[in-house]
Amino acid sequence: MTLIRPTPPSAGARGRPGPGPGTGRAVAVLALVALAALIPLLGPSPALRGTGEAQAPGSGGIALLRAVLFAALAVPLGELFAGRLARSLPGAAPAAPRGWSVPAAVVGFGAALGLASVVATGNLVPGGLADIDVGGLYATRDGKLALLEVNAFLVAGLCAASGRPGTRVWPLAAVVVAEALRAHPPTEQSPLLGSGLTLLHLTCASLWVGGLLHVLRVLARWRGAGADAGAGAALLGRYARVAAGLLAVITATGVCSSLRRMPAGSLLGQLTDTAYGRVLLAKVLLVAAVAALALWARIRLGRAPDPLAACTPARAEVAVLGVVVAVSGLLTALPVPIRW
Repeated sequence: MTLIRPTPPSAGARGRPGPGPGTGRAVAVLALVALAALIPLLGPSPALRGTGEAQAPGSGGIALLRAVLFAALAVPLGELFAGRLARSLPGAAPAAPRGWSVPAAVVGFGAALGLASVVATGNLVPGGLADIDVGGLYATRDGKLALLEVNAFLVAGLCAASGRPGTRVWPLAAVVVAEALRAHPPTEQSPLLGSGLTLLHLTCASLWVGGLLHVLRVLARWRGAGADAGAGAALLGRYARVAAGLLAVITATGVCSSLRRMPAGSLLGQLTDTAYGRVLLAKVLLVAAVAALALWARIRLGRAPDPLAACTPARAEVAVLGVVVAVSGLLTALPVPIRW
């Protein structure tokens, strides 16, 4: 009789866990974060090539800080928005993912502090602490707005860690207002109109990006807790309906803001001949891809046998939105086109 030797147990069977699906996802997230960081850091030089425009000192670092600030703003606003949607569902699972508002506030505080140090040195990258004139921040409009953002993120973090985390909406709103005012100085034509458009654009974009991220985290937590898949599908569907309105406002305000800076008569030329136009065109294409992914998710939500199959395109949507945030940070560090 032939004896068959048993196959040695695998590493996982001997008690050493092998790499699970979470490892691959973590690596993918880290790769996407690295890519998003490279866009603002390396983007100014390629965008400016051949345009005849000068690159401001430290524009790559400023673009990165601005992108980090936008992301730190979107995460807590999305938690507030999506968290309220989840709580409003009848029979929704009580389990909720651990909040990211406090870490986001810390990251936002660091980014705002870095941007404030640039303003304190006359919009130049400081070579050391001696170059930073903190007192000078109180003497200029940009300095006061930079200080407002630093303090607002600090207060938002304290509110998120307190017993009443919902109060963090007010300091976050202050950051949005400060960014809207900073983007349109008084020397600009109709600065209040421009600030109003930016206010709506940034608010809706933050709710869209941060809200989708939190919805996916809630669905993953509910799935792990064994909650009914119907509640997850209802949450995703409710978010999709609101997101459609947010996308409409983002598109309208984005078009109006672009036409204010690049008149319709010279729009096509400036989209290819200026750094701002090139990056704006890239952002438009990315947003179009995001809209296509959102439509795909909506179709799968309504027609697939398993409605939660819509999470697959929704995850891809979040990844592309992360790149959009990075491109938006780059856009703020480039010279505004000259009105022809």
